This record gives sequence, C-alpha cells and structure tokens, in this order.
Amino acid sequence: MRMTVFSSKPYDKTFLSAHAERDGHDLRFLEARLTPETVRLAEGSEAICAFVNDDLSAPVLEGAARVGVRLIALRSAGFNNVDLRAAARLGVSVARVPAYSPHAVAEHAMALILALNRRIHRAYARVREGNFELDGLMGVDLYRKTAAVVGTGEIGTVLAKILRGFGCDVIAFDPSPSAELQALGVRYVDLPELFGAADVIALQCPLTPQTHHLIDDTAIAQMKPGVILVNTSRGAVVDTRAVIRGLKSRRIGALALDVYEEEGDLFFEDLSDRFIPDDVFARLLTFPNVLITGHQGFFTQEALDGIAQTTLGNLSAFAQDGRPLHPVVTPDA
Repeated sequence: MRMTVFSSKPYDKTFLSAHAERDGHDLRFLEARLTPETVRLAEGSEAICAFVNDDLSAPVLEGAARVGVRLIALRSAGFNNVDLRAAARLGVSVARVPAYSPHAVAEHAMALILALNRRIHRAYARVREGNFELDGLMGVDLYRKTAAVVGTGEIGTVLAKILRGFGCDVIAFDPSPSAELQALGVRYVDLPELFGAADVIALQCPLTPQTHHLIDDTAIAQMKPGVILVNTSRGAVVDTRAVIRGLKSRRIGALALDVYEEEGDLFFEDLSDRFIPDDVFARLLTFPNVLITGHQGFFTQEALDGIAQTTLGNLSAFAQDGRPLHPVVTPDA
C-alpha cells in the first residue's frame, strides 16, 4: 500500500522506512506540511501520514478524498487537528498512535521541572560566558513538596510515579482516577484544591473542549504564589496571555512549555536566520524563568520506533480488511 508522509524529517524516514520494508509498503516522504495547497501531492497514494501540525480540516480531507486517499494515519496520539465529521462524511478512515513511550514525555516533563527549579538553563549560559556566580540560581528541595499532575493517563501515571520517587506529596486531577496511583498514595482532588496546594503543576491532559484554556486567569489566581508550571500535553490547554500575566505578577514562579497553542508556524522548523513574527511567543522568551522546548517530549529512540511500528500496523490492518488497528471514532458515532 502506498502512503505519502507529510512534514517528514530525516528521523521519520529512518524509523518508518525500517518497518515499511518489513511490511512491504511503499512510502513517499515529503518535507512539506499538509495544507489545502499541498494535499494534491498525495495523488497516487491510498494513505496520508500526518503529524501534529498538519492541517486536516474539511477542505484538506476533501482534497485528499479527490486524489484517492482512503486513510489518514496520524503518527501521534492527539487528533484535535482532524475534522472527524468531514472524514466520516467522505468515507476517509482516521487512525492514530494511542501510546508509544509514556516514559519519553514523562521523563521530559521531569527534566523540565528539575531544570526550572535549579535554573540549569541559566547556569549553563553563565558558565559558557565564564560567569560562575551563584546568585539567582537558588532552587528548593523537591522532597516533601506538593506536586500535582493534571491528567493521569499513561503519561501522567508514569510522571506521578517519578515524582513519588523524588519524595513528593503527589496530588492529581482526572475524571477517571487511577486505582494504581491511589494505592501508591496519590490523592485525587478537585482543580481549585489542586491549584491552591501545589508547588509544582504538570499538565498531561488531552485537548478537549473541557480542557481548552484550562489554565486561564481564574485558575492562575487560585495557584500558590511562586508555583512551577509545566505543560507537555497540548498547547491550547494553556491561555498563553493569561500565563504571561501570571509571570508578571509572580504568581507563576517559573514556566516550562514543550507545546504552544500557536506552535504550527514555529516548531519543527529552523527559524534561526529569521525573526519570530509571533509577538506573544517572543514575549515569553524575554522571561528568565521561562524554559521552552520545541515539542521534543516524544523524541526518544524508543518512542519513535513505537510510533513507526504502530503507524505501519495501522496501514497493514487497513490494507488487509479496511479497518486500522487504532481507529479514531467520529464523536457522533
């Protein structure tokens, strides 16, 4: 089965090709993002492989159906960029990678927490300039601090366990509490209590209508002054302008983002020789207590191999019986 891979990078080609050769699929790799203008490049393919910042709106899906595409194979867990109703109307199946390596994202979130707390990013820059002064680099012991995890799916569960390993008192919020975490001493509380008690808040929830801008001015006003806030879930879970106000008021003591609500025009590209037109993002970069990584939480060998294996598994199952292994179901279905 032939599949066109959009937004592909060298590492995508390496991992996807290894599994494609084994399963006998023909992959065509394109650096271009999937848009209404580029969807025609999928002509001759029965499937499109898309990533988190590709456009899968109704016009794109209509264009894909016109050139013969029958499957959208997402190489990601999230599918908030897909118009599922349009896909169902057009008879185009959508598949995703529900899990790859939860340890990859959870460990990255922990790395961001540690870097913010101990000012590793600032210390690194100082030492490179020959400055070995310690003023301004003081952190706190995480031991016995209260750490909160919002969203305890697979990634959130792993992160909660890591935080317990650091000796943190871990609290959590999730519509479906984990009995496993409760047995380990994790307490589930409502969001106002969580915001008010936590020294560290880590966001690991999916983007839904209920979680869109979950972190807004109201939520920030409920937080403990000086809180460390980390988002490695989806960018739009955080209202960026509200977070900037929280940083300016010092309610938020430090912020780490691996995702950003307007990341589509920024992340996964080399913009080092250009100016950044996003004024909100540029403002974030001016804060010394803000650490941003470019959506690299998933970026480990194990995760990329798992993503490739599941993506090609979806393709093989669809080629065999017309249904992928991990379909995304239309909300009304």
